[in-house]
Amino acid sequence: MERQITIHHEEQQIAASIHYPAQCAKKEGRCKDRAPLVVICHGFVGNRIGVDRLFVKTARELAAEGNIVVRFDYIGCGESSGDYGREDVDSLIAQTRAVLDYGLSIGDIDPTKVTLLGHSLGGAIAILTAVRDRRVKNLVLWSSVGYPFSDIVKITGRKVYDASVKNGSADYLGYGFSPAFFESLGTYQPFQEAIKFSGDVLIVHGTSDDDIPVDYAFLYQKVFWTRPEGRCDKEIIFQGNHTYSSGEHQDQLLQKTKNWLGGLEATQNDWLNWMI
Repeated sequence: MERQITIHHEEQQIAASIHYPAQCAKKEGRCKDRAPLVVICHGFVGNRIGVDRLFVKTARELAAEGNIVVRFDYIGCGESSGDYGREDVDSLIAQTRAVLDYGLSIGDIDPTKVTLLGHSLGGAIAILTAVRDRRVKNLVLWSSVGYPFSDIVKITGRKVYDASVKNGSADYLGYGFSPAFFESLGTYQPFQEAIKFSGDVLIVHGTSDDDIPVDYAFLYQKVFWTRPEGRCDKEIIFQGNHTYSSGEHQDQLLQKTKNWLGGLEATQNDWLNWMI
């Protein structure tokens, strides 16, 4: 079952979709009757549908595996109210936490299985949110941004940034970007903050990503491996582009993600059995 909702955040309305599992998979443990929660964070000037309906497909497949999935539009994107280019990174983090608030209030959520799945800039926002919100237990990072300012300016072109600083706003794909948006990107370093997250992480990247270098996947894994706790797994999709825009690459992406999320429960059960 799917339901369209509106989440109120300050004076804005965040449009979101909730996907409920047809039935919860048979589980063991004290939260066996509760479902894992996955929140999908889209990327720069994106929306909750995703390129080639990627996030719709993802949400439906993860729900079929027994997860409750929430996908949403950041303020000023998709069907949400507001102006995306007038927000900043702090706002994107706060919006993500507001969606987490809603997701965890649905009921029958397993608090030990709360995952943020972020694509591109959404991956960086997922990391920054997770290190500030202990309710997030797992991260799935698809083609994640590593250096927000330089990565996004590379996408928009330097002229857009310069025009924003000079004129107070600059157009990119119909969005008006303020200097504050760009400045906020430069104040955060996900590679440096990633070490503060103690949960489990899956990193996925395509080798033909022309927007965000596949090298970032290896750098992120190296950072996450330096932590005293929490596992980190990496999957590289050969010839996959930034949005995994072929049926074969989408299938690989979703299968690897489902297998990893499903494997977390098996690992946790093995650990509990070992402790007993």
